[in-house]
Amino acid sequence: MSKAAHGRKSKSSPKDDASAPEQVSPAGLDATPIVAIDGLEVNLDDEKLPEAIDKAALTSGGFPYDKKLADEPYQQSLRLLQIELLKLQSWAQEAGERVVVLFEGRDSAGKGGVIQRVTEHLSPRSVHVIALAKPTPVEAGQWYFQRYLKHLPTAGDIALFDRSWYNRGAVEPVMGFCTAEQTARFLHEAPQVERLLVEDGVRLFKFWFTIGRETQIKRLHARRHDPLKRWKLSPIDYAGLNLWDAYSHAIERMLHATHTKDTPWTVVHANDKRRLRLAVIRHLLLNIPYRGRDLKAIGGADERILMDADRFLHNGGES
Repeated sequence: MSKAAHGRKSKSSPKDDASAPEQVSPAGLDATPIVAIDGLEVNLDDEKLPEAIDKAALTSGGFPYDKKLADEPYQQSLRLLQIELLKLQSWAQEAGERVVVLFEGRDSAGKGGVIQRVTEHLSPRSVHVIALAKPTPVEAGQWYFQRYLKHLPTAGDIALFDRSWYNRGAVEPVMGFCTAEQTARFLHEAPQVERLLVEDGVRLFKFWFTIGRETQIKRLHARRHDPLKRWKLSPIDYAGLNLWDAYSHAIERMLHATHTKDTPWTVVHANDKRRLRLAVIRHLLLNIPYRGRDLKAIGGADERILMDADRFLHNGGES
C-alpha cells in the first residue's frame, strides 16, 4: 500500500497548539488519508484548506446558488416553520398519527443539523431521534430490518432516523460490511417493508442529502480542527474520502431500486445548510395535512434544490 494510502501526520507541534490533531484524534484514527481531487492533494490535518477547494465548495456537485442564504431571512423563516412544527406535533398526538422520517446522505451532508432544527422546540415526549450504533452480535444474527423496526413510533409519536436501514444500501456494501447478495436482498425487501408500513397508516418520508465533493472535504476539514465537532469524525468517514465514485454508484443504485410511488425519495442539494434545513422542514409541513396549517407562513418548496429521485437520477445523480 502506498504512503499516501496510509496518510501522513500533521507537521504542527503539540507544544505550539494544544488542540493539535495528534493529541485529539478520534478513536481509531492515527492519521488522516490524503485526498486527491482535480490534481490537488488535501490532508485534513493541514491547518489550511487549499484555496481552490474552498472557493469551489459551495457550487460543487451542481449546487444552483453561488451565495449562501443570509442569516436574517433564514432565522425569520425558521421561526415560522418551527411554530408550524409545533402545530404538527400537537395534531399528531391528538389524531394518533405515526410519522417516520429517514435522513440519509454522505458523511457531513447535514443530517444532524436538520434534525436539531426540527426537534429544537418540540416536546421530547413524543418525538424521538434514532441514531443506532453498529449492530451487536445478537442484532447481526437477526433479520436485517429487525433492530430498526422496533424503534417505529406508536400512535401520536414522531420518529426521526439519523441514518436508517439504508446503511445497507450504500455504506455497508462500499465498506465491505455486507455481501453483494445481502445488498441485493435488501434492495428487493426495502420497498416491500416500507409499503407495509404505509399501508398500516405510517407517514413515511425518506430524504437523501446530496453534497459536492469539495463541500464534503471542506466540512470534514472544519470538523477536524474544531474541538467541539471532532467527535463526529470516525474511521468510516476517513476510509470513504477516496471512495467517492464507489459511493456514487451505490447511492444511485439504491435510489433507483427503492424510489416508489408509495415510498418516494426526496433528494435535497445540501451544500447550503440553511437552505437545506428550510427545504426539509417545508417539505414535511406541506405533505402532512395537520390542523391549523398556515401555508403562507410555510412558503413554497425550493425546486432548485429539492426534487424526487427520478428527476435527480435523470439529471446525472451523484456522478
